[in-house]
Order: sequence, then C-alpha cells, then structure tokens
Amino acid sequence: MLEDINRTFVKCFGWVSTVLPMGLKFFAIGAVVAAILLFFGWRFIGGLVLLAACFCAYFFRDPKTGVTFADDEIACPACGTVLSIKTEDDPNSVVVRIFLSVFDIHVQRATVTGKTGDIFYNKGTFLFANNPAADKNERNLIQLFKDGNPERFAHVEQITGAIARRIECWVKPQQDIKAGEHLGLVRFGSQVAVYMPKDKVRVMVKEGQKVQGGITVLALWK
Repeated sequence: MLEDINRTFVKCFGWVSTVLPMGLKFFAIGAVVAAILLFFGWRFIGGLVLLAACFCAYFFRDPKTGVTFADDEIACPACGTVLSIKTEDDPNSVVVRIFLSVFDIHVQRATVTGKTGDIFYNKGTFLFANNPAADKNERNLIQLFKDGNPERFAHVEQITGAIARRIECWVKPQQDIKAGEHLGLVRFGSQVAVYMPKDKVRVMVKEGQKVQGGITVLALWK
C-alpha cells in the first residue's frame, strides 16, 4: 500500500526536484504575488497567478537522462514531435525539425561527442513553432562536430515560437562537448532543427514521432 502511494507521488510530483534555478525564481515571484492577492481577498486572480507560477516551475524542469550514446549514434537534442525530415536549402544536408509544445521539456542537448564550432544568432519573426515558415523565426545555430571532424556534423538550431521570445545558449565556440550535455533552452514553445550530412547518416526517427532529448537516437553514422 505504502509503495503504491510512493510510486503515485513520484509519478505526479517527481518533476519538482528537477526544476532549474530560473524556474524556481519565476515560481517564487508568482507565489509572492499570489499570496498578496489572496491576502487582499482577490481569490480568483490570486489562484490564477499561483497556477501560472506552478506552470513556470513545471516548464523549467530538467530531468537527468542517464543515457550514454554509442560512438555511431547521434542523440536527439530535444523533447517533442518530429515535424519534418527532408533536404532543404543545402542539397547535401538532411534536416530534422522537432516541435516543442509548452508541455515538453525545453532544454536542448548536444547531438554528438566532440566540439562546438561557430554559433550564429539571427533575428526573425515570431510565428507559431509548428508553422512551416517558422524556420524564418528568431533562431540560434550551434555547430557541432563529431570528434571535431568537419565532415561529421549534427548542428542544432534553436528557434523561437509565437510565445517564446528568449533563446538561451549555454555553450561557447570551440568547446568540448559530450552527447547529451546541455546546449541551452528556448522559453515557452519552440522548434529545434538538426542539420546532418545527407550521405553520412541514417535517420532513425519518423515524422509525427514523439522523441526525447538526450534519450532518443536520432540517427546513426554510416
């Protein structure tokens, strides 16, 4: 009986221990505002503010994956739903686009073990992240090279959505990186694109598939 209760509690509230410090900050601010509103009798508005504060904490969760990727595996960088897998502007590259809803974990992770290259930030529009034209939204491209080999790349692009207005990049150019390690975060609904050499990889996911960052194998090196 106690074990069942414990499992239920962990399943429902286990995410609380994974919240990032910035999530705790937003929660604390919201909770204080809600307490003030409730103190002065504004119960409905105070309840809404408290609910929003709880959601902010939930949004900024960052559970540990504990996954070690094999040398021939390319890690999925984000949690969400695969939007498309196709060749776009560069005929030699295949692009996998992943849509992140506000309920998905929004931390992005490294696709390969190796080095970061250059990082390119571009201003743009703020269309909904599942819009086909969202590739023109504000975005940040992080180059990632397997063992520093320029021919074996799995670049990660962070793309804002209609609600997301803030891209956070936690890595620097020419930094050693391990598959599954943190790259950054996009706040409140976004898209992540992965660029890989078309003739050197075999994509393992399908359009419409739910994927998990730092857990799902996105592709294999040929």
